[in-house]
Amino acid sequence: MPFYEKNNVRIHYEETGTGYPLLIIPGGGLNATLGNFTGGAPFNPMEEFKNEYRCIAADLRNANGGQSSGPLEIDRPWDAYTDDHIGLMDHLGIQEFMVMGFCIGGPFIWNLLKRAPKRVVAAVLVQPSGFRPELPDLFYQNNIKGWGSALVARRPEITMPMIDAFLKKMYGSNPDFVFTVTRDFVRACQTPLLVLPDDVPAHPYAVAMESVMLAPKSEVSLFPWKEPKERIPLAVRQVRSFMRAHRLG
Repeated sequence: MPFYEKNNVRIHYEETGTGYPLLIIPGGGLNATLGNFTGGAPFNPMEEFKNEYRCIAADLRNANGGQSSGPLEIDRPWDAYTDDHIGLMDHLGIQEFMVMGFCIGGPFIWNLLKRAPKRVVAAVLVQPSGFRPELPDLFYQNNIKGWGSALVARRPEITMPMIDAFLKKMYGSNPDFVFTVTRDFVRACQTPLLVLPDDVPAHPYAVAMESVMLAPKSEVSLFPWKEPKERIPLAVRQVRSFMRAHRLG
């Protein structure tokens, strides 16, 4: 089980397969770990795509149940995680790559496209997270209970007031749309995108579809694609075709 270390950040990651590099960001909110690919994701991307791609994924920094750790960067929460994603690819000597993200991976992908637009050649957003105006504090409440309390219990240098400030910065600074970028950014984005929408409280269908309508090089899957389960292989087939069409080399 390899680790990437930089300063006081230690990221546990895994690789499987060979071929064009594909960074895969697991879902599960701030508890996103590699285990979520087999314990909650609608399909396991590491297994599905290892025959064609060099699949790379990591536990999110400070995820409970994961092995990655680092400081709680209260003033730049989204960018701290994006530092880890970019830093891991740098560590592996990978310049250009594709990215697939589940759930919280949606906002992370938009932040990657903002930070490193020339390195991400195409992106797949699977059941992406987004802001739901009728539940404005959904992500704060979910993470203060499901992530923050357990993190404080195992990391005595981190306190609940720090967790509160971190989550308010993360989800309250730009509490609209996809959290990490504006609609104008999406409208100007020239990266090919494929979106697989969901429609649960944390993954609003309206936000997923608005991003599809705004982004000039976007595609969207059928919907619903997870139910009945017989539809999942069709969605995976579309992902495979999309990635084959846009990978370099």
